[in-house]
Amino acid sequence: MTELNRPSSRLAAGRGLLIPGVLVMAWLLLVDAGRVQSPLLVPLTEIISAPFTDPAGQQLWAALAASLLRLSVGFLIGTGLGVSVGILLGMSRPLQLGVAPTVHAFRQIATFAWIPLITAWFGTSELAKVFFIALSAFFPALVNTEQGIRSVPRALREVAAVLQLPFHKRVLRLMLPAALPSILIGIEISLITAWIGTVGAEYAIGVGRGLGSFLVAAREVFRMELVLAGVLLLALVGYGLSRFSKFLFQRFLPWQVL
Repeated sequence: MTELNRPSSRLAAGRGLLIPGVLVMAWLLLVDAGRVQSPLLVPLTEIISAPFTDPAGQQLWAALAASLLRLSVGFLIGTGLGVSVGILLGMSRPLQLGVAPTVHAFRQIATFAWIPLITAWFGTSELAKVFFIALSAFFPALVNTEQGIRSVPRALREVAAVLQLPFHKRVLRLMLPAALPSILIGIEISLITAWIGTVGAEYAIGVGRGLGSFLVAAREVFRMELVLAGVLLLALVGYGLSRFSKFLFQRFLPWQVL
């Protein structure tokens, strides 16, 4: 990113903090000050302090670590398979005609609709959660990789044919560099959907440690400060993952203006 773009980036970041800042001030003035009293609304000071001072709230960090580990495994599996299958579908005309329609038909099924089938196959095991996370990451990586490969200029394909490059060199030296912007967009989307899938799987399956399971347990005993702390942490991690994906763009595509 150039020096010229940095002031505008800081200005955009400041504008992005406007609404959260207003919400925090309103919460402090209304809830913390006692003007609004409800079992569902907990003072912000209790929400922030709970993960540090409350023994039950301190379990939030172990739950977060378990979720991030689960996310990493599922994301790597799903994204790796998605990119690999996307390359094959994008480069092979027979596969585009014979396999791609079936794959894209499965893509139309809502991700959370797979949970009953996954739990029937794998029960409530760790494998079921990782499978669901991998499935959440698979399709965005697949679609964007396939589109990126298929949009490679015809001239590059003709160069590869004239040079009689082996398949692996054709992929590594021509197709992947040309399709990299689209592939990275797919990875960015996969990372976010995998995080949503992680918390969703933990919440729906509800067995074992994780941020979703933590929220379920806190809700069952009506510890709203723990529920709100978990939701706040969930949002912060999601934002961090989004920023991390932007870093990947800047690292691998420095010429892109983000």
